[in-house]
Amino acid sequence: MLLGQMMHQPLSVGSLIDHAARYHGDTEIVSALTEGGFERTTWAEVAVNAHRIGSALRARGLQPGDRVGTLAWNNRRHLELYFGVPGMGMVCHTLNPRLAPEQLVYIVNHAADRILFIERTFVPLIASVRDQLPTLTGIVLLGGRDEELAAQLPGLLFHDELLVEGDPAAPFAEVDETSPSSLCYTSGTTGDPKGVLYSHRSTLLHALCVNNRDGLGIGATDSVMPVVPMFHVNAWGIPYASAAVGARLVMPGPRLDGDSLARLIIDESVTLAAGVPTIWLGLLIALDGMDEKPTTFKRTVVGGSALPPSMRAAFRDRYGVELIHAWGMTETSPLGTLNAPLAKHLSLPFEEQDRIGNGQGRPPYGAELRIVDAEGRVLPNDGTTEGELQIRGHWVLDSYFGHEKSALTWDGWFGTGDVSTIDPNGYMVIRDRSKDIIKSGGEWISTVDLENIAVGHPEIANAAAIAARHPKWDERPVICAIRRSQSALSEEELLSWYDGKVPRWQRPDRVIFVETLPLGATGKIVKATLRETYGDVLWEDAMKELEAERAAQG
Repeated sequence: MLLGQMMHQPLSVGSLIDHAARYHGDTEIVSALTEGGFERTTWAEVAVNAHRIGSALRARGLQPGDRVGTLAWNNRRHLELYFGVPGMGMVCHTLNPRLAPEQLVYIVNHAADRILFIERTFVPLIASVRDQLPTLTGIVLLGGRDEELAAQLPGLLFHDELLVEGDPAAPFAEVDETSPSSLCYTSGTTGDPKGVLYSHRSTLLHALCVNNRDGLGIGATDSVMPVVPMFHVNAWGIPYASAAVGARLVMPGPRLDGDSLARLIIDESVTLAAGVPTIWLGLLIALDGMDEKPTTFKRTVVGGSALPPSMRAAFRDRYGVELIHAWGMTETSPLGTLNAPLAKHLSLPFEEQDRIGNGQGRPPYGAELRIVDAEGRVLPNDGTTEGELQIRGHWVLDSYFGHEKSALTWDGWFGTGDVSTIDPNGYMVIRDRSKDIIKSGGEWISTVDLENIAVGHPEIANAAAIAARHPKWDERPVICAIRRSQSALSEEELLSWYDGKVPRWQRPDRVIFVETLPLGATGKIVKATLRETYGDVLWEDAMKELEAERAAQG
């Protein structure tokens, strides 16, 4: 007897934009222009242009698997490439414009990009390194013809003219769902950046699984603003998840300051946004200074680094906005956990619910977590035992682009470098990065905890905790902090703020007030730079004291 079976259709990125056009074609997409102003389009128009740009690239000789680079902000043209490039079987390779020129050159060459799409603001940059990019056969300006820019970069092509060359009726390629769809590189804070090659299958499963009600929960009635850049882990998959449900998109372009984002949230009735904590600190300051307040803005997903509990409380109490903690990496597409309550949590006292909500949350279906000790032994999920966090799942990296060797452990898990706890229900809390945690006198001190306390002070705008070398205790904590404007907060006043909040021995030894904190290419604080600058302050203080004692003794 023959058994029945189900249809098989490959999971492909192109199917997402075709679905959005077919059933949500008139839903609006608002896009900030790089040169200023806004434009409004729809999912249907983006889909037509995705087919056009993909077919134009194939007509110019690009083949399935070829890498197409983008150096672009969050806007409509970039969105067209997100779908049109992989839709035709090529690989959309997003480049981070905040990287140093030498890193960009390395990444473009390592990826062997064939075509590079760039914003007008990056023409001088690419012109200065063009002779170092031998794999490129063409560079395309994301806009219409501009003779002045063409003179700066000979052979420059123009996106809008490529659209005219393309065929809006050209069907997307029939791809193997395990074939590559996009490529992102790690920020390269230690060693050269490494490429993570996502497949059509991993991208689709990521979009569908993390977009459930206990995850991003995007719906057709939402107006979604991805503040996280489209060059950072595919904007956390938000363009794909939004296309799957036909949500309205609000693309903020290059202006990500608090005032600009606040204005956009209010004017465009944004309901959901996503970005790193430094972005929301700026937004909070901007909203506090405005008379008009957002009425539609209800949720924002925060990842990239730990979310200070004080900021989460401020958004909730002042503006009714829920900040949802998430965790992930470039290697995990990126979402590994999102914080959503269980039914039993709803009957807990508010303080306990709030404590749970301050963690990074639990994995959605498709991802699995564990913690291990230094010898690789699996540790218990008891909520208190700390170990290195490891992950496996449908959208987790196996090996880096161009590397034959697997990046996994012998039994198939990816080591994240985070020090974490996991409770019996799978709720994970990042205690620190293994490279950042402070070891003082043989005991561990979490920089995340110290930073959250500092940022909780009403006169502190942002802060970072680092390990400073110490002649007696090996390492001791030092806080680098930015005061809010008009504040005259002293070092001793901020140190006293820690009393009763941490054990006395974990209290920082010093506070150094700074004007800015160094941010990396993805908006995270670069503690390595702070350690280089301030890592010897306690040692120097000890030497001065010793010299003073010797001088006093004659």
